[in-house]
Amino acid sequence: MRRERCAPAARPTLPWALAVALLLALGLRGPAVRAHRVADPGFREGYFEQLLDHFNFERFGNKTFRQRFLVSEKFWKRDEGPIFFYTGNEGDVWSFANNSGFILELAAREAALVVFAEHRYYGKSLPFGAQSTQRGRTELLTVEQALADFAVLLQALRASFGIPDAPAIAFGGSYGGMLSAYMRMKYPHLVAGALAASAPIVAVAGLGDSYQFFRDVTADFEGQSPKCVQGVRDAFREIKDLFLQKAYNTVSQEFGTCQPLSGQDLTQLFAFARNAFTVLAMMDYPYPTNFLGPLPANPVRAGCDRLLTENQSIVGLRALVGLLYNASGTEPCYDIYQQYRSCADPTGCGSGTDSEAWDYQACTEINLTFASNNVTDMFPKLALTEELRQQYCLDTWGVWPRRDWLRTSFWGADLRAASNIIFSNGDLDPWAGGGIRSNLSASVIAVTIQGGAHHLDLRGSNPADPASVVEARKLEAALIHGWVKAARRPW
Repeated sequence: MRRERCAPAARPTLPWALAVALLLALGLRGPAVRAHRVADPGFREGYFEQLLDHFNFERFGNKTFRQRFLVSEKFWKRDEGPIFFYTGNEGDVWSFANNSGFILELAAREAALVVFAEHRYYGKSLPFGAQSTQRGRTELLTVEQALADFAVLLQALRASFGIPDAPAIAFGGSYGGMLSAYMRMKYPHLVAGALAASAPIVAVAGLGDSYQFFRDVTADFEGQSPKCVQGVRDAFREIKDLFLQKAYNTVSQEFGTCQPLSGQDLTQLFAFARNAFTVLAMMDYPYPTNFLGPLPANPVRAGCDRLLTENQSIVGLRALVGLLYNASGTEPCYDIYQQYRSCADPTGCGSGTDSEAWDYQACTEINLTFASNNVTDMFPKLALTEELRQQYCLDTWGVWPRRDWLRTSFWGADLRAASNIIFSNGDLDPWAGGGIRSNLSASVIAVTIQGGAHHLDLRGSNPADPASVVEARKLEAALIHGWVKAARRPW
C-alpha cells in the first residue's frame, strides 16, 4: 500500500544503525520468489530514515523520508561473506529482486548478505508521499541524490550488522546498471566493484547516434524474419495512406482501437505500436517471463508468427502488438492513450507515478532522444529533437534538460580512470548500442552475450539459457570473487 504522507518526517534521534535494525524487525515478507532460483532467499522488507537532501544544508535541513530496502541473510556467513548491494532503478524494488536470480545464486556461493535498495521517488520510497511526482515536488529526484541514498544506506547497514569492513559489490540492470557503475566511480571506498548489466551509459550521456535504438530493434526482427520486417513496414505505410485518405474508421476497425480515430491521433497510434516492438526486443528471452508483463518464450519470433499468419497487414500488426497490450487475449480493443503514455523517453515511461518520476528524469539528466526514420528502421518517421524535448520538458515540468551534465558528472564514455566494473550486454538488446562494448582497461571489462536480451545475465539460471550467458556468468563470478578477495583487509 502506497504511503500517503505528504510532508517529510523530522530526523529521528535514534542512531541510523539502530533505526535500521528496528525497522528490519518490523519488516514484511514480500511476494513469492519466482521459479528457477536457488532456495527462497527469505527477503525481509525494511525502511530507513533517509535524508531528503544530501547536498543542501538549509532548504530541508535534516528532514528525512522512508527509503525501502530488502535484505536477505539466507546465504550469509558473518565473518566471511561480502555484501551484494543492488542499486534500485525506476520501479518497485520487488520487481528487481524477483528478476535477478543470478545475484542470489552468486550469494549462495560467496556466502553474501544481499540487499536490494529502492530508488527514491519509486515504489514506496516517496519523499513527499502521494504528492512526490507533482510539479514542484520533484527537485530532489536526481542521480546524485539516489547514489547518496545508496551510500548512506550501505554504511548504516554495515554498522547495524556489525560488519564495517565487509567488502561490497554493487549490482544493477539497465538504469540500475548505470547506477551500479556510478557507485563504483563515485564511492570506490564503499564498493569494491560493480556489475553493470545492460547499462546504456554512453547513450544517456547524450553521446552516440539517435537512430541507433530503433535500428537495433529492427535488426532483432530482421534476424528473426525479413518477411516480418517487410510486413511491419507495409502495415505502417497502409495506416499512413488511410489517414491521408481520411479513412480513420477503417484503421480503427482493422487495428482495433477503443476510440474513433481522427487526424490528430496518427502520431500517438504510431508511438503506441512502436513501443510494443521495443518491449518484445528487450524481453526476447528464451523462456516465458513476467518482468514487463506476461510474455512467451522468444517473443520476437512469437510476434512475427502472429503478424505473418494474418492476410491483412494492419490486422497482422494488431495481432503482433497484442502480444504486449492484450496478453490475456480478453481485451476487446486498444486504448492507445491509456495503454501507452507519450513522454520524454520514446522507449516508454510505463504507467502510474513511477512513469511520472521517470519522465522527470528524462527531462533533466537522462538523455533519451531516440528517433525512428523509416530508413534505417522499419518504423514511421517519429522525430525527437533536442528542441522538441526542451519544449516538452518546459511545458510538463517547468525544467530545462542539461544534456551535457552526465558527461561532466559521470565521465560519459571516457572511463579509463575507473576500475573494477563489468559492463555486460546482450546482442539482442537494443540498449546495448548505447553501452560500453569493449574493454577499457584490465579491470573495466565488457562482456557480450550472444543471443542475450536485456540484462539476461542477471536473471536466474534456466535450462533454456544459451551457452553464452552461462559462460558470461562464470566470468562475472570469477571477477567478483577476485574483487572481494582483494578488498578484504588483512587485519
